[in-house]
Amino acid sequence: MTQLTHFNLNGEAHMVDVSDKSISKRLAITEGSIIMHRKTLEHIIAGGHKKGDVLGIARIAGIMASKKTADLIPLCHPLPLTHVEIQLTPELKNNRVYCQTTVKTNGQTGVEMEALLATQIALLTIYDMCKAIDRGMEITSVGLLQKSGGKSGDWHK
Repeated sequence: MTQLTHFNLNGEAHMVDVSDKSISKRLAITEGSIIMHRKTLEHIIAGGHKKGDVLGIARIAGIMASKKTADLIPLCHPLPLTHVEIQLTPELKNNRVYCQTTVKTNGQTGVEMEALLATQIALLTIYDMCKAIDRGMEITSVGLLQKSGGKSGDWHK
């Protein structure tokens, strides 16, 4: 394992200087799930929720969140994202909605935080829209599946 990068030699938190890094294609893919009662999932699948299309709104919320990552996580660099895709898949077998997020940019630093934030906000939006009928929903298994680009190269879970 390498040294933590967000601390200087005095142990003080700082933003990493990426000015000497080469611009490269960056990609991050993350996943997560929200587990719920079967009836809640059936309600989402059937549509007609009084607040609107649950999965459509969650997808938009996740995309919006990815673009605001630097505003929420203090030491993240603001990045011009070139692509954000959020797939929300209802799984009746597991009583869950599975989320997979892909984020891309051409830049000097990676987009893992943008993808992780997008996944979590998409899942939180589902919770918010369905909490009136199921307060016991659980967001679980959020993590990085893959990243590519930059000096450290590719990584796969």
